[in-house]
Amino acid sequence: MEHFFLARVVHVLAIVLWIGGVAMVTTVLLPAVRRFKNEAERVEFFEKVETRFAWQSRITTLLAGLSGFYMLHVLGWQRLMLVEFWWIHAMIAVWLIFTLMLFVLEPLFLHHWFDERSKRAPQSTFRLLQGLHWFLLAISLVTVAGAVAGSHGWFWI
Repeated sequence: MEHFFLARVVHVLAIVLWIGGVAMVTTVLLPAVRRFKNEAERVEFFEKVETRFAWQSRITTLLAGLSGFYMLHVLGWQRLMLVEFWWIHAMIAVWLIFTLMLFVLEPLFLHHWFDERSKRAPQSTFRLLQGLHWFLLAISLVTVAGAVAGSHGWFWI
């Protein structure tokens, strides 16, 4: 059982760094960058910061996934069949969205697409980027709230 507790510690720390980073980018970095007067500087600065943060996100997302699936294996996959464990499905869904974005979509085409679109339409590209970050933060926070409540025995059903 000692491994389970270690997995939980790793899981919580990974989530704090991952979703906390998303919150910082969404609520602090993007609004600050949006105030840059020069649109080229805006995109260049955001790209530099986002590239560094992407590595933190990749590592913490990977740790969250490994520790989460390990804990689910120990506790039993049958939890996925019970409606009161909806938050496990939400965690897996959020993890899948970020994992696909960080490991597949961003390296394959999103980075290039963002560069090209920001040259043609910088204002709308930045609004789209902010909207996406707010959506990801919102679903992440709902999931975290559900997971904390559910893992402590409070089922909203």
